Amino acid sequence: MSFQNTREFAQELDRQDELKAYRNEFIFPKVKGKQVIYFTGNSLGLQSKRAKEYVDEVMNDWGNLAVEGHFYAEKPWWDYHERFCQPLSEIVGAKPLEVGVMNTLTVNLHLMMVSFYKPSKTKFKIICEEKAFPSDQYMFQSQVDFHAKNIGFDPKDAIVEVKRREGEHNIRLEDVVAKINEVGDELALVLIGGVNYYTGQVFDMKTITAAGQKVGAYVGWDLAHAVGNVELKLNEWGVDFAAWCSYKYMNSGPGNISGFFVHEKHHHDKDLSRFAGWYGHNKERRFLMESQFDPVAGANGWQISNLPVLAMAPYLASVEMFKEIGMPKLIQKRNLITAYLEFILHEIDKEIPSTEFEVITPASQEERACQLSVYIHGQGKELFHYLMENGVIVDWREPNVIRMAPVPLYSSFEDMYEFGQILKKGILKN
Repeated sequence: MSFQNTREFAQELDRQDELKAYRNEFIFPKVKGKQVIYFTGNSLGLQSKRAKEYVDEVMNDWGNLAVEGHFYAEKPWWDYHERFCQPLSEIVGAKPLEVGVMNTLTVNLHLMMVSFYKPSKTKFKIICEEKAFPSDQYMFQSQVDFHAKNIGFDPKDAIVEVKRREGEHNIRLEDVVAKINEVGDELALVLIGGVNYYTGQVFDMKTITAAGQKVGAYVGWDLAHAVGNVELKLNEWGVDFAAWCSYKYMNSGPGNISGFFVHEKHHHDKDLSRFAGWYGHNKERRFLMESQFDPVAGANGWQISNLPVLAMAPYLASVEMFKEIGMPKLIQKRNLITAYLEFILHEIDKEIPSTEFEVITPASQEERACQLSVYIHGQGKELFHYLMENGVIVDWREPNVIRMAPVPLYSSFEDMYEFGQILKKGILKN
């Protein structure tokens, strides 16, 4: 499609948008009395109006039924988590028995590592990407330190980062595969972010999974920036495990509950360690309070604690909205609106050459999704502050990157045009 940097063109794209009605499902903050242009759904998604309805339903049931809400609420609490299995399986490309919701993201990754990081003196290394999200880096280090004391390997040798080549912003697929083959028999686990939080690069999860498993390692994915954003086929790709937060593209609320995936091939493997709790116990016998753990079949056998139903409620509202729409339509709009945003940026760069914008997110559609990370060589943080003060909510990452994510559920094409007008004013002012 040939784009135009005019309000009329943007409005015409909005008229043709199949998802335009969903914008009204969300609550936008205001700056100076005007609804913001919201580009930080890659950090915290907007609140949906349905979220409040779902939370209110739980609150009303709690008030009216108290403990009896576990069995007699409109959506009984004791199996509330099971309502996620079908819609989440469609979002991540899994079977319903392979997915569940519990805890928060790093907690779930730690729990998955209990099962899938089983180091020995000769097979103990973990491959991750350079500049992984800090929480993942802290997790790797603490896991390695814990095991090294008991097994006797040097923790300094355990974490292997795949690095960017000199002068490049993104990691090449061939370098990931080469590093996997280089580490070879010493490799215990590959655990990478499916979408890099800093650059927005989407990794080839299918190829990397196959490469890791070929040398005898388990392969898992941190899908915080991927779920609800990219097409996933976790079952088909043979991914061993994955986990993700729900508050970015899935709009479930700040710090909210995490989703997780365990491939069906592991469901009956009695050699896998796991930390157990009563909500992972046989559902039909759970309230018999037996002392011997008998795990539920499937991913929910990794559940531990009683369900945080109030936290689950807004996430359920979200996954049901995703089920209504389907990932193909979301991805179709995502591709178009992200391309239009990139076009606007390039138009401004041509119009005002002193801007020196550099989009460090890959140009290839296969390697990017919602997010565009823009390196600002000129104005820097002053421009970021100008945008924020004038109703464009973006985020800043050191040393000089502004991240923008035009989320297809609630972003409009006219937002992209209006952003360009505000951006131009900010550049000329600074």
